[in-house]
Amino acid sequence: MAILLEGRVSALLVLFFSTVKTCHPGCRCEEQSFGLFNSFSLMKVDCSGLGPNTIPVSIPLETSSLDLSSNGIRSIEGAVFSGPGYTTLSSLDLSNNLISSINGSVFSKLHYLETLDLSWNSILNLVEGFPGLPLTEVDLSDNRIHEINLNVFRVQDRGRPLNVDLSYNLIMSVIRNKLSQPLNIHSLNLAGNELSSVPSLRDISLRFLTLDDNPISVIDEQSFAGLKYLVHLSLSSMPELHTVKPQSLHDLQNLQVLDLSDNHKLKTLSAEVFRGLKSLQELNLSNCWLTSLPANILQLLPSIKSIALRDGVNCRRIQRQEQFHRHVGRNKAEAALTCDVTGVIL
Repeated sequence: MAILLEGRVSALLVLFFSTVKTCHPGCRCEEQSFGLFNSFSLMKVDCSGLGPNTIPVSIPLETSSLDLSSNGIRSIEGAVFSGPGYTTLSSLDLSNNLISSINGSVFSKLHYLETLDLSWNSILNLVEGFPGLPLTEVDLSDNRIHEINLNVFRVQDRGRPLNVDLSYNLIMSVIRNKLSQPLNIHSLNLAGNELSSVPSLRDISLRFLTLDDNPISVIDEQSFAGLKYLVHLSLSSMPELHTVKPQSLHDLQNLQVLDLSDNHKLKTLSAEVFRGLKSLQELNLSNCWLTSLPANILQLLPSIKSIALRDGVNCRRIQRQEQFHRHVGRNKAEAALTCDVTGVIL
């Protein structure tokens, strides 16, 4: 199926088809053709489940996506990601391996890497991580991380390789719709680690942040300071979380979804917790032990559309019509919450 690509050169670029190719033994390679008359191709390479501690020696030139998951990889060392084919990667999957440490220099040649999946490994900490990479999506969930150093995510301008064809740069930019966007991480998944507090991520232009299932007991004030672009925050299934302090979410002016579900020790939330969340549309408090919400919750959350409470109770914002007595015959709409059971205190 042909897919037209948006942008200044959309009239010239069309994705026509993909073709299965032979490659490294045990891998599966798929060629995707782009451009007028299929003049440009990129490769998707799936080398998952090859065997213990397996990293292919060679992959096809101009590979854009590489899957090395479930290979029993224990360490990544040297220049394994610097050979032909690796330098054009935009997506790398190293999930479900046995990696315990990451040396940032291993990824230093991946000048176009945007998506990195390191979930379900045994990583302990990230003191030296991914400097200089144009990452936009990082999955570090289900590891053993107890500390995050902000410097591992900083983008450093090291320049782009001069031997890469300009047509490749242009096509990749249009395909990813990155012509005018900054090279910053917009999605970070840290669920299922050993973080005892919210890490400082002030200088990252995050849109999506997941901290589920970490032993964080208190969300302190200014925990999310500087994350003004965040639209989705998940703080679910934290076995020790009992307190969300006032002003802790104050900087999240663009937050649209807040998930605090399955926090069984969380019993109260003050009105000040919600102050400043003017863009919040969805609030998930299911399977918590909250018995009430602030009486002025609709004033605090002017954009709220739905709230999920414990015992499967779901509340939705409605406009309730009431008689406006000053002018006979005129009605006014008043915002209210309606829930699918009775007896809920709102």
